[in-house]
Amino acid sequence: MLTGSKVGLRARHEEDIPILRTELYDDVVNSSRAEAGPWRPVGPNSKDPRLVVDDKEQGHVPFSVVELDGGTLVGTATLWGIDNHNRLAHIGLGLLPSSRGKGYGTDVVAVLCHYGFVVRGLQRLQIETLSDNTAMLRSAERNGFVREGVLRSSAWVMGEFLDEVLLGLLVQDWKPDLKG
Repeated sequence: MLTGSKVGLRARHEEDIPILRTELYDDVVNSSRAEAGPWRPVGPNSKDPRLVVDDKEQGHVPFSVVELDGGTLVGTATLWGIDNHNRLAHIGLGLLPSSRGKGYGTDVVAVLCHYGFVVRGLQRLQIETLSDNTAMLRSAERNGFVREGVLRSSAWVMGEFLDEVLLGLLVQDWKPDLKG
């Protein structure tokens, strides 16, 4: 398990799947804001790739996020779009509603940076998030990510186009203990 100051990132367990399905993916608004496509219902026995890990997929590394104190599941974290040639990847995370506002997001981003830069040897990490996602923007910036641009009206979410913010962090600019 990879650990931060508050959370650990571990492999997805079978018992995580019903919780993540119910609390993250069955929430139409949250799922619509987090995914790059429209929400759709998923059956209880579905092998939904957002939930079930494909160990053969090298460009996508999903984690379950747990509290260090007690091991309670608090969400998901992903390093995705891993490009080994250009040495870059994207960061994504989703916290259960009861786990938001506790500083877990900042810690998850920090642990994903450690995984991407130290374990995987990447040069660049990137985050794309909706411009009104202040929690993700704050978590990214506290870890040293820099706003590199705005993708105007690039996300269709629940009947309207929204702007996305593009943030990047290079390994030479990364400061592992920066969480301000």
